[in-house]
Amino acid sequence: MKKLWITRTLPEEVLDAAGAVFDVELRNKTSGASEDEVTLALSQYDAILPTLGDRFTGDAIRAVVNPRTKVLGNFGVGYNHIDVAAARDTGIIVTNTPGTVTDATADIGMTLILMACRRAGECERILRRGEWPGWQPTQYLGTHVTGKTVGIIGMGRIGKAVARRCHAGFGMKVVFFNRSPVVDPGVPARQLDSLHAVLDSCDIAVVTVPASPETHHMIDAEALRAFGPKGILVNIARGDIVDELALIEALETGAIAGAGLDVYENEPVVPDRLRALENAVLLPHLGTAALEVRTAMGMMALENIVAVMEGRAPPNAV
Repeated sequence: MKKLWITRTLPEEVLDAAGAVFDVELRNKTSGASEDEVTLALSQYDAILPTLGDRFTGDAIRAVVNPRTKVLGNFGVGYNHIDVAAARDTGIIVTNTPGTVTDATADIGMTLILMACRRAGECERILRRGEWPGWQPTQYLGTHVTGKTVGIIGMGRIGKAVARRCHAGFGMKVVFFNRSPVVDPGVPARQLDSLHAVLDSCDIAVVTVPASPETHHMIDAEALRAFGPKGILVNIARGDIVDELALIEALETGAIAGAGLDVYENEPVVPDRLRALENAVLLPHLGTAALEVRTAMGMMALENIVAVMEGRAPPNAV
């Protein structure tokens, strides 16, 4: 029986399915696997099921001359924690789990839009502290969402799902930036020719672009200045797409109105300055945090791994 290393505890249904096919070793820790753990595992296991936070760096992968591992069946659509080029150079196939995460992540995007625009987090804290004096006509005024313009940064599966929700549910106009032309965005929408053009045109911007060296700090101080003092920034992609320090300064100075974040540049570390801001809604990476979604992700990761072990092309190679 082939040996499979699973780097984090997964839903029971997934672990049972894996155990029926593989000799499974579960790394029962909440932290990501270190480079040393990764290097050792690549020499000991036929397949690995990693996830966000595991350090499959180029150095960790290249440290093994002839790895036993044939496939990294990533649990998640994002794979910026894996040096894919280094893996390919050593003959390791990398896969991911697109599709399974789309709707759940888009739902969290809408949660953050509504919470940030309507100051829900700030106001709940006021109420819980016993500081609410009762209803008043000009109290806790936020941004009305219906009819506003949303800017989608990255019109892939998740970006399109957010656009559908904004258009159909809230009558929002949709503009978007994508590095390649999008023939069918799925809703009435305008593709603009630059990131800054989108930020200048929208009230709410939602970051859904994949993390890569090209998108690192894509949302920087200059982009935030283009957004303006009424802008609400939502990030449901990866934390390092946004320059976190520049975002903090923009929120502190009122250069933008607010932010809704589900991801952070150095997870799980969230800077004190960011946590102190009342105009920032902060969630602990909840994008796919529903049992049926996480189960579907695990089953898709297993499907990819089994395909490689059987000599077939995996359904979701990256």
